This record gives sequence, C-alpha cells and structure tokens, in this order.
Amino acid sequence: MERFENCRNPILPPSICIADGEAHAFADGLYVYGSWDQYPDDYCSEEYCVLSTKDMKNWTVHDKSFDGREIPWLAEGKKNYYVTDMNLRDPSPFFKGMVENIQKTLPKEMQVSLDSVPEEELPESIDFGQYVKNPYLLWAPDCICKDGKYYLYFCTSANLEGVAVSDKPEGPFENPRQLPCAGIDPAIFVDDDGKAYYYWGQFRPSGVEMNPDMLSFDGEKIVKKIVTEEEHGFHEGSSMRKRNGIYYYVYPCIYRDNRPTCLAYATSENPLGPFTYRGVIIDNAKCDPQSWNIHGCIECFGGQWYVFYHRSSKNSQYGRRLCVEPIHFNEDGTIDEVKMTSIGAGEPFAMNEAIQGWRACEVAGGAYVSDYDLVMNDGGAAVIRYVKIDAPVKGVRVEKDGDGDVEVRIGGKGWHEAESGVAEVELRCTGDAVVHAVTIER
Repeated sequence: MERFENCRNPILPPSICIADGEAHAFADGLYVYGSWDQYPDDYCSEEYCVLSTKDMKNWTVHDKSFDGREIPWLAEGKKNYYVTDMNLRDPSPFFKGMVENIQKTLPKEMQVSLDSVPEEELPESIDFGQYVKNPYLLWAPDCICKDGKYYLYFCTSANLEGVAVSDKPEGPFENPRQLPCAGIDPAIFVDDDGKAYYYWGQFRPSGVEMNPDMLSFDGEKIVKKIVTEEEHGFHEGSSMRKRNGIYYYVYPCIYRDNRPTCLAYATSENPLGPFTYRGVIIDNAKCDPQSWNIHGCIECFGGQWYVFYHRSSKNSQYGRRLCVEPIHFNEDGTIDEVKMTSIGAGEPFAMNEAIQGWRACEVAGGAYVSDYDLVMNDGGAAVIRYVKIDAPVKGVRVEKDGDGDVEVRIGGKGWHEAESGVAEVELRCTGDAVVHAVTIER
C-alpha cells in the first residue's frame, strides 16, 4: 500500500500508470478501478490495483487486488465464447484499418483483407482466445457494491469475461467465475430499484439485466447493439451512470480524427436504451504524439461531478496515466465539454511554485511527456493549465537540460505582459531541451 498527496493531473506519480479508470463513490470514499500499464510496449498487465481517496487530494494505492494468472478457468482452457457484432459485414473504413492491424499479429493464414472476402463468407463471430500470446492480461474492469459485497467485473486479452467477489472495495477479489459472454471492457450499473445491468463489447456493445446473485445472467435477455459505431461513434469502454432520471452511457468515440480519443456520451430513459448521442465530454488527442485511445467515466463525489480519463505518455500509446476534471451539467441534462488541464481537481498553480514538466496537459510539434519531464525538440510546444497570476510577473525560471531555448508565454502574451487572473502557460522550444520544471516568479 502506498499513499500520495496530490490534487492535480496526473493523479499518481509517473511510475504508476493506471488507465481505463472507473470511479465509484462508496460509503467510505471514492474508489477507482482500472487496468495497470506495467509494460513499455503493451497495454495493461496481469494485475489490478485499486485507488481510493476521501478528499480528492490524499490518495491510497492499495495492494494488488486481483491477478489474471490465478484465474483457474483460463489455465484449464474452458470454453471460449465467441465475440459477436464486430461489424465485419459492412464495416466502416476505421474498422477495416483496425482489423488489418490486428491481423498483423495473427498467423499468416488468418491475415486476409476484408475487401477480398465475399460478404456472405465473412464470419459473424470470432474466437480470439487461440491467437493471443498472453491470455492472462487483464484489460479494463469495473466494480460495484450490492448488499455489502463488492463485485469486480473483468476481461482478459482473450476477450473472456468474469466476475470476482470481495468483502472490501479494495479487494482482494476472489473466486473468479466466468461469465457466458465474450468481448472487452465490462461495465456494471445498479439502478435505484436494486436491479443490476451489465454491459460489454466493442463497436456494437451488448447489455443485459443481471440475475440477483450478480454472478450470472439469462442469455436470452441480452440486448444487442445498445449503441453502435455507425450511429454513436462507439469504439469500446462502456460506462453507465444515472442522474435526475437520465441514463448516461459514456464511451470512447471515433468522431474526431477517426481515433477513439474523445470520451462521448449518449442518453436514454431506459438502462438498456435506445440511446441518443449527445456529444463529447473530453478529448485527449493532444496529450501525446502517439495518443490513440481514451477510456473513463463520470462520477459524483462530494457534491461535484467529475470525468475520469487517462492520458498516454512517453511518445507512445502506453504508459497511460489517470487524470480527472470537474464537469458541469446544464439544466437540460447535457454536459459541457471540458479541456484537459494540469490542475485536475485542484487549485491553479501559484506564482513561485515549481511546475513539473510532466504536468503538461497538451503537447505539439513532437514534444512529449516522459517519465518525469517534458521532452521538447525544435518546434515543439506544450501547454500547462492553469496558473493564478495575482501579482506582476518578475520573471520566468525554466529548469532544463539541453541547448534549446524555451520561450514561455502566459495567457497568449509574453510573460512580462501577463495580466492578472487564471492563465494558460505555453512553452515553445527552439532546439532540443528536456524541461524539468517551470516557475512563474512574482
């Protein structure tokens, strides 16, 4: 168990990369469940750990809560369920490109262009289990409390799904049981009447009401295509919440730049739909030159609603770091889109406060956030949001290595022209430099 005091983004130190965050307010605090990027060249790992806080400032990283290598039915090779509704027939250009990338990892006999196969011969379902190199990788989870028990819903790289149980929100979660479905990114939701609903899948997810035991469901009651790639831009990562009688289905969306970098939402008057697309909550496309996906949720804690999401780092799709931003609901129930910030749920940085390079929330021109610094090349740029300017700026101190010159602009102006108020700080580099910290001096 480790404890950290931090109210800004990213939430955890750079050495702990938690992605796909699902936050839930339980009786004794806020708990966040997510996958754990432990490898430099792959998503996730074989382990989960749970985060918790009572004040959005002091965070606890609990000991390992679940290990995919200890799932007995994975080792025993029990039945692999087939992934359905993958949109293989009449796929979008985006999906075709993704399938081609997936096929590069498969045996040559499986690497067939969709365009070369007659539509009637395309499969309606796929068994991914026989092709994955490491079936014990744990992808995005979710968890819920019901009747004093905590149920962790998980998925593996083999597209198999299951549930494990604990008496504590942080686990450990034990006695994993396989669910009769296949896909990724499970989500769980308990309605006001005590009924629970389970969601899963990619491109065209499914949903179903759980049985009272929270460990099973009736396959005949599955509702397919809760949302779709075609009508909602849905990519993966289902998440369900309810507010003022409205059901909010939150998910990564491909509507911007054909990448699932924005977290969007759809609404309904029923937990199983139909859902209407409403818009984007946040977009992480500018967090890293290689930014590929986003995944997260919305949750109310302490009377404030937040969006939890991740940002990739290290000029890669991996090393994803948990972040949070406050959000606002309008009277009609819609959510205003928010920008990524460096301060998250905390206060703006103060003058004379050193701002670490890895706090930069946007990069451009080849710049990227490394483990603990901001790496900038010739023409690179980065943004820090926000700093409170409450006195004349006497100077700017940039702690760096390298011969590059770093220009600092405050609120779009030269630092000596900075105006009072909460301002955005922009860094621009000529040459190469590794920025450790920036301080706006009063």
